[in-house]
Amino acid sequence: MWLDRQRESLIHIYREYPRPFWTLVSVTFIDRLGGALLYPFFALYITSRFGVGMTEVGILFALFSVSSFAGVLLGGALSDRLGRKGMVIFSLLSTSISSVIMGLVDSLSAFFMLALIVGVFTDAGHPAYQAMVADLLPEEKRAEGFGIIRVVFNLSVAIGPAIGGFLAARSYLTLFITDAIISLISAVIIWRAMPETKPQLLEGKEPESIVSTFQGYGKVLRDSLFVLFILAGVLSGLTYMNLNTTLGVFLRDSHGIPESGYGFILSLNAAMVVLFQFAITRRVKGYAPMAVMAVGTLLYAVGFAMYGFVASYALFLFAMVIITIGEMIIAPVSQAIIARFAPEDMRGRYMAIAGFSFGIPYAVGPLLAGLVLDHLQGEVLWWAAGVIGLLSALMYLRLQKAMGAVLVG
Repeated sequence: MWLDRQRESLIHIYREYPRPFWTLVSVTFIDRLGGALLYPFFALYITSRFGVGMTEVGILFALFSVSSFAGVLLGGALSDRLGRKGMVIFSLLSTSISSVIMGLVDSLSAFFMLALIVGVFTDAGHPAYQAMVADLLPEEKRAEGFGIIRVVFNLSVAIGPAIGGFLAARSYLTLFITDAIISLISAVIIWRAMPETKPQLLEGKEPESIVSTFQGYGKVLRDSLFVLFILAGVLSGLTYMNLNTTLGVFLRDSHGIPESGYGFILSLNAAMVVLFQFAITRRVKGYAPMAVMAVGTLLYAVGFAMYGFVASYALFLFAMVIITIGEMIIAPVSQAIIARFAPEDMRGRYMAIAGFSFGIPYAVGPLLAGLVLDHLQGEVLWWAAGVIGLLSALMYLRLQKAMGAVLVG
């Protein structure tokens, strides 16, 4: 009886969304499985392969992020000008090639040079991908749609780190090659099965020139409430970025937790999202969105700060439970807010600027965190993360008051 109800519920959810959306969901699962095999172990790979500390890893992440800014801005504008599909395919193919090259590079200086190039191409498809979701779904379904994508994203992450930890113990090169193959498969699926979703130009409206398309970023930056929302996201991102960059190194060096133990913590995070994300998204979607963001970010602050106060593996897992609840509240709501801010013909560019709320933290956060881990007591990093998360939560509350009912209903 219970299984019958669950099956009927899944069938009902499937029928609520168009077929191209499910194609995008499938590609998310496949592509992120490759990323989840590799990315959580990137800092561990760099420190062990080249014999450097977290400061050098922070510099490398900064180089990736700075170059990705250019890629995101390029991709956001071109997805509005030329379409979403081609940009996504281009990004996936670039990711496939760069993964193989990164696995073969044998010097840190060459890795630094590669980072300046890779970010431009691999991140060009991100705004187009997010714009596709907004293109395909009506406003009232977007938060849930982004929630579904997060479920399959984290289903990949639940599986990936466990496999990645197993492979990393034997050969890091295998991780890079596997990620490349998976990105190539994803590109083929988009090419064969995904339609172009870019909205049609309104009758009588002249298409933008390339120059005016890029000038449109000025209009985005003049949207003051949107910019304040992104700044709050930057603070939140400075807290959250530690999950996939410094946490594994801290647990290994300060508490003797091996790669497999760190992988299990990440798998717990992903498994919770798979099991509870959709229900939580439906539960919070009727509340004031900025207040929801504040609650989620406050949970970030508490969860990450705990790593500076606790010393047992069980409590490390409990801290991750708190962080994950915050993540499940924040992620789909924030994407729906961005989509509502964006005019239909500027979704790619709004999504590109929104990406800075993750790009900036990953550009400066790992470097700053690396300096703390290398030169101060490791617990200081997590105390600082808690304070920054609290500041972000307060900023979201101020935004809710400033906006009133603008984004409610």
